[in-house]
Amino acid sequence: MNKAVNRMDSDRAAVMEKLQSLPDHPGVYLMKGHKGVVIYVGKAHSLKERVRSYFQKGASLSPRTESMVQHIEDIEWMVTESDLEALILENNLIKKHKPRYNIILRDDKNYPFLRLYLEDKFPRIEVVRRIRQDGALYFGPYVPVGAMRETLKVIKRVFPLATCKIDLNRRYERPCIEYEIGRCAGPCVGTISEEGYKKVVRDVRLFLEGKDRELLRSIKRQMNEEAGRLNFEEAAKIRDRISGIEKVLERQRIVSAEVKDTDVIGLAREGDSADLQVLFFRGGMLVGRKDIFYEKAGDITDEEILLSFIEQFYSRDMLIPSEILLPVGISDVDLVEEWLSGRRKGRVSITVPRRGRKRGMLRLAVENARQAIKGHGRRAEDKDKGVEELQQMLELSVVPERIEGFDISNIFGAEAVGSMVVWEKGKFRKDEYRHYKIRSVIGADDFAMMQEVVRRRYSKLIAGGLEPPDLIIIDGGKGQLNGAMAVLEELGIKDIGILGLAKAKEEKGERIFLPGRSEAIELDMRSPATHLLQHIRDEAHRFAITYHRKLRGKEAMLSGLDDVKGIGRARKIALLKYFGSVETLKNAGVDELMKAPKMTEKVAGEVYKELRKI
Repeated sequence: MNKAVNRMDSDRAAVMEKLQSLPDHPGVYLMKGHKGVVIYVGKAHSLKERVRSYFQKGASLSPRTESMVQHIEDIEWMVTESDLEALILENNLIKKHKPRYNIILRDDKNYPFLRLYLEDKFPRIEVVRRIRQDGALYFGPYVPVGAMRETLKVIKRVFPLATCKIDLNRRYERPCIEYEIGRCAGPCVGTISEEGYKKVVRDVRLFLEGKDRELLRSIKRQMNEEAGRLNFEEAAKIRDRISGIEKVLERQRIVSAEVKDTDVIGLAREGDSADLQVLFFRGGMLVGRKDIFYEKAGDITDEEILLSFIEQFYSRDMLIPSEILLPVGISDVDLVEEWLSGRRKGRVSITVPRRGRKRGMLRLAVENARQAIKGHGRRAEDKDKGVEELQQMLELSVVPERIEGFDISNIFGAEAVGSMVVWEKGKFRKDEYRHYKIRSVIGADDFAMMQEVVRRRYSKLIAGGLEPPDLIIIDGGKGQLNGAMAVLEELGIKDIGILGLAKAKEEKGERIFLPGRSEAIELDMRSPATHLLQHIRDEAHRFAITYHRKLRGKEAMLSGLDDVKGIGRARKIALLKYFGSVETLKNAGVDELMKAPKMTEKVAGEVYKELRKI
């Protein structure tokens, strides 16, 4: 005890001594706790003034900040040339260290965008999740993904743009069904010229950019031209297209008559929780929204939440809007605008609207946040009831705060994989998920596969001196459960909750298998405990399927390139790494392929030809 106290006193003395050498310059500071773990990252116009302010007597600190100061055992700082450099460095360090006392945006998704590359002979819309500096036009983000699907559905219904994957630089004998039903202009069979097709592409671009008047004016001009040539059938088709566009625009033009891209951020609070709703307006149309929930934000100010969100969210691969509307002002707004303007390569303004149309847009975002936070509250109550019911149902000694779920995915034993997901205190801990490529089992033996995955998971857990979860969920029936239990006994893990979850014979029913019971227990489908078990099982299944598809797609692509001279396995893998996904690689042109590492024009041409066959 005395040694620990002496060490703490020594650490605090070292910290106070470091305060004397802080420079009066812009920079970033890292507060470190026990064993040098970074617990907070901040930026400052003056490192000397900002860092010392934490330790001044009588300083007015929030409970969260006071707790942080008590845990500081060391301080490190980095001087920067400007405040803007400090902001950028702070973002990078927060991403790297994920400090305990920073407000972390726990959302690692890559949002979908629509890409339109105008340099192609016959451009098509494609869905991407990475923005490249390739001269293409990008639209989005579309959140949730359903918003993007709806947009694509509208484009397909209204504009005769090609949506297939074939090489449109070639000429084919017969058109596909999309041409027959009027959904494609048929560039593959020469029924439309390159110039005519580009007019369709221009109209699609105007639609995605929200330039309604210009779009309708352009299409009406085309209709009149066709009527003037006495081509009344084509004029009638264009008239129907105009009608369809007008209906879509009437439905999608929700609040804003502004053409500029705007993100509107609403904030609501309830108890210790806070919720952010981001509405994405592109060309005046609401193309999506994003919900960010902060469970413990009681002593964090609105300004801190908004500033942290903006800095972390827009530091990603993101199309920065020209305007961001907020419910309250933020500090360093000029600095943040300068940073965003640099990323956008165009002016970005951050404003707090007080009246008019923009105030209405903000009210919509705030109301969405209020509704969302109520929903989060109800779900939290259901989760609490769910774990309490599980404890009673399974006769567990403790409420299961940490649950690990397992699943197996394979096709007749081929490319078999296992997954493990972690649910802890009401949340999925995605950073602790694990997938396993089955090594020791040959053929379709799900029981043995489950045993391998459970053995690998808990052998490593024991070796690391870590505690097992409160409950294990095995996807499957009695055979999978007994196999997993045998492994736990072999490893000396006792007194742990475990069950097998399987579909019941009745449609949409569920049943569980428990140790020592020969018969399954039918679950009440209205029970919060059932919903929780299903939620964890479905997440384990999703994670396993995703990994399995990734392996199958990768192997299919690698084997498909076996006949290409000059392409070995190392170069194949390098191609996949460069393009990020099998789908992106398949859609790459020769020029794009040539940009990949160690790729020549000749080999790129051969790869391009081979990819068209896969």
